[in-house]
Amino acid sequence: MSNTQSDALVLYGVTGDLAHKMIFPALYAMVKRDVLTVPVIGVAFPQWSLARLHKRVADSIGRSGGIDNKRAFQKLLSLLKYVSGDYQDSNTFKEIKRALGHARRPAHYLAIPPSLFETVIKGLGAEGLAANARVIVEKPFGRDLASARKLNRVAHAAFPEDAIFRIDHFLGKEAIMNILYFRFANSFLEPIWNRNYIASVQITLSENFGVGKRGAFYETAGCLRDVIQNHLFQVVALLAMEPPAERDFGAVQNEKAKVFKAMRPLRPDDVVRGQYAGYRSERDVAARSDVETFCALRLLIDSWRWDGVPWYVRSGKYLPNTATEILVELKPPPQRLFDDAVQAIGGSNYLRFRLSPSSAVALAARVKLAGQEFIGEQRELYLSDEQPGEELPYERLLGDALRGDGALFAREDAVEAAWRVVDPVLKNHHRTRPYKRGSWGPKQADSIIAAGGGWHNPSPESVSRE
Repeated sequence: MSNTQSDALVLYGVTGDLAHKMIFPALYAMVKRDVLTVPVIGVAFPQWSLARLHKRVADSIGRSGGIDNKRAFQKLLSLLKYVSGDYQDSNTFKEIKRALGHARRPAHYLAIPPSLFETVIKGLGAEGLAANARVIVEKPFGRDLASARKLNRVAHAAFPEDAIFRIDHFLGKEAIMNILYFRFANSFLEPIWNRNYIASVQITLSENFGVGKRGAFYETAGCLRDVIQNHLFQVVALLAMEPPAERDFGAVQNEKAKVFKAMRPLRPDDVVRGQYAGYRSERDVAARSDVETFCALRLLIDSWRWDGVPWYVRSGKYLPNTATEILVELKPPPQRLFDDAVQAIGGSNYLRFRLSPSSAVALAARVKLAGQEFIGEQRELYLSDEQPGEELPYERLLGDALRGDGALFAREDAVEAAWRVVDPVLKNHHRTRPYKRGSWGPKQADSIIAAGGGWHNPSPESVSRE
C-alpha cells in the first residue's frame, strides 16, 4: 500500500503534551490546506468526553497562534473521535476497530512513551488492525542497538518495512530539507565537497534552557540519545551522503544508510559529556546523577569522500543561546601569499548553514581592503532563506506518512547503523564534567577539536558575520 492514501489517522496519546504542543496545531494547519480530510481517532487512558477533547484542541490551537479560520477549526472538530482504554486491554483495540468503521487503510500514530510501543504494536497485530495499515513511531526508536533491533523485530511482525514510519520532527523542518536541495541543486559545490578541500565540519545545536519538567525522561536518555544519535546524525548524513541514483525517497534512504554504516564507532576519548550546574536539583533527577546535559564528540566517516575529515558534533542545555548551525571549514590555499590570511575559523573560507531560529546559508571569503598593502578581511555572502507560509514540521511529516512518502523518515538499517556508532560509549564513557549555565559547556570539550580553529559558537542573531 506504499502509494495509497490512508483513510484514517489513529492518534495514540491524544491527551498528552506532545499532542497539545505540536500535533493539534499541525492537524489544524493540514485541515486549512485541505490536506486532512479523514477521521482522526484519539486514543488515551483518561475517561474523557469528546467535548473535553474539543476543549483541549481549542486550547492547543489558541496557544500556538490562535484560531484564524473558524470553518477549518470546526471541520477539524468534526473529524475527531475519542476512544478511552488501557493499551494492555484487548478490548481497547476492539473499540478502535469499531471507531474506524469503514476505514480499511488507517495510519496508527504512536505519540506515547517508548515503553508502550511494543504493547500497542502487538495489540494492533492481534486485533487485525495492522493489515493494510501504517504505523508512525515517535522517537526515540530504542535506547541502544539491542533495544532498537528488538523493536524492529516487533514492528516487522505486524507491519512491512515500507509501512513503518519512524518519525523525527527535526527532519520536517524546512531548513533541514534545504540542506539536501542546496547540496545537489548547485553545481559549484560538488568539486570541493570532499576530503581534498574540506578541513572539518562542525554541527552545533544549542539551547538556552534546561530540562524543565522533563527530568524523569532525561534521566533515561541524556543528550547523546535525545539529540545527537537521531537529530544531528541525520544532519551529518544529509551533508555526507553521495548523490542518490534516482529522485525518490528510497534512493535517498540508501545513501543515508551508507553514511551511518561508514561512521567509525565512537570511543570514550571521542566524547566529552557535561552536566550543567544545578541539574541534580531538578525535579525527578537523581541526587548523584551522571546523566549528560551536554555532549560533544569527534566523528570520522570511513569513506572515499570523507577519509580523514573530522566531524565535530555537540549539543547542550543552558548554553548561551538557542540556535542550530553547521560550519563547513575549507582548507587554506596551498601557498600562503598574504600574511594576513590567518588560517583559523574567521580566516579560512567556510560555508555556514543556519538552521534555527532563522534559516540562512552563508559563504565566507576574504576580500582586499582599500590601499596599497595586500591586507584583507573575511566577509560573508549571506542568503536569508526565510519564507512565508512554511509548513510546520509535524504538518509535513504527518501529511507524508498519510500519503506513504518515506523520504523524511528513518529506515530500519539506518536506525540500527546509527545506534552501532554510539553503542560503545553509552555505558563505557568518562564521567560528566560540570559547566556553568550560560557557558558553552565544559572546557574539556575543546580538547576533542583540532588545535587552531576551535569551536564555532552560533550567535543569537541571524545576521551576516563579518
